[in-house]
Amino acid sequence: MSASIPRQVLAIIGTGGMGLATARRLAAGRTIFLADASESNLALAAQSLKSDGHSHIHTQVVDVADYESVRKFASASAGNAPHGVVETVVHTAGLSPAMAPANRILQVDLLGTANVIEAFEEFVGVGSSVTCIASIARFGATGLLTAEMEAFFGTAKREELDTLSEGVGERIKELVGENPALAYSVSKAANILRVQAAARRYAERGARINSVSPGVILTEMVRKEMAGPSRAAIQGMIDGMPMRRGGAADEIAAAVAFLASRDASYVTGADLVVDGGFTAGSQKAMNQAMKGQGKE
Repeated sequence: MSASIPRQVLAIIGTGGMGLATARRLAAGRTIFLADASESNLALAAQSLKSDGHSHIHTQVVDVADYESVRKFASASAGNAPHGVVETVVHTAGLSPAMAPANRILQVDLLGTANVIEAFEEFVGVGSSVTCIASIARFGATGLLTAEMEAFFGTAKREELDTLSEGVGERIKELVGENPALAYSVSKAANILRVQAAARRYAERGARINSVSPGVILTEMVRKEMAGPSRAAIQGMIDGMPMRRGGAADEIAAAVAFLASRDASYVTGADLVVDGGFTAGSQKAMNQAMKGQGKE
């Protein structure tokens, strides 16, 4: 009897538009672990992948704001991986300003990313790749974060990010206030700083970690934003960018696939901007748009 070829593990956190598109892009020949806060979203994503012919699929309801929940998912993923090493992790879970109040956005988008980075650290090894989805919305925090705040985002303990109750953390919470758009911008800026800070630790295990900052990607999340008071600001972003169109989830999946591949073997601690040229041509307009969302 011939031995079967071991299946590497792909762990996807967040099964929305970008998460599912990435799963489809990277799933072939892998054991797939899907995590999401919604059981119905998980069922739909798993069924979609099964319809494409992928059979080794595991799902788990996970609250990324809860470290133990994330760690159980990471451990389960590693338990099915060759030598207990997860090859590819992609973290896409998040909340946009139209989906939740500021405090919950900080919990999911800021703390949640820190939880994923820490939970998977012990389960990666030589050749592993972790990619976290950030956003060009991080530029909405430009000029607002002090050097002390930026250092805090990179190095603070999970518990400090959870409470934001003392010292620098308290000042960050006061800065954000009740503004969901600013909470989102600050969280996405923090994601990149957290990834950069983790790059050396991951490299010591032979692994890489990067982020992707999408622009206006026409997923369900963005459509919800465009159905509310942010519509004019988002449409203005689209009209002002060089490519003059919103992006597709598949285009983010392609960027993630590059970062997860051997072609990106010398890329770690980096942020890949995929925004149709918006940042290059319109950062001033971006800042104005984000401030406009906060006033609505």
